[in-house]
Amino acid sequence: MEWLSAAAEEPTVCRAVWREDPRLPYLLPTGRLFDVVVVPQRVGLEVFDQLVRRQMPVGPVMTDRRAQQVGFFLNSDWRKSFEDFVCRETDSPPEYKYLDNDSYVVVPGPMPLAGDRYEWLRAPLRRPEANPQRPAALAVMLVAATDLVARVDHYGERYPTPAAVANRVLEEAGPDAQ
Repeated sequence: MEWLSAAAEEPTVCRAVWREDPRLPYLLPTGRLFDVVVVPQRVGLEVFDQLVRRQMPVGPVMTDRRAQQVGFFLNSDWRKSFEDFVCRETDSPPEYKYLDNDSYVVVPGPMPLAGDRYEWLRAPLRRPEANPQRPAALAVMLVAATDLVARVDHYGERYPTPAAVANRVLEEAGPDAQ
């Protein structure tokens, strides 16, 4: 957590707070050492799952359970790169907030417990390397996960229950299929 606390306006105070209680979240400015892409929780959990399963580059990732948001940490000054990758994937960009200069983010403490409001999905073990594939991977998976969640929601509107799906299939197959 040395590099993360270094982002604090008063790093020694941040480290002292975490030494006293490593569960406590802390407010850090973005834009100097890292930026954060914040997305809705349903989409963010799918993005994180796909990045990990596909062994794509992913840095630290946190969740705010009460706000139902997930934050993906990128190296600072990657806004343009990230936004370019998103625009290459779709004409209608998904919902996200890009936190860089003049923004702040509440980060989990180094040792949050399961069920805490702020938790690490992937804790920062050290300062993330500047891997230019990270913003590309995040952008591609953000667009794909947004489309997937939208399709699932549409499916739920079209087929409210599994029985409705089965009934429709049987109706389309005709009386001989039963």
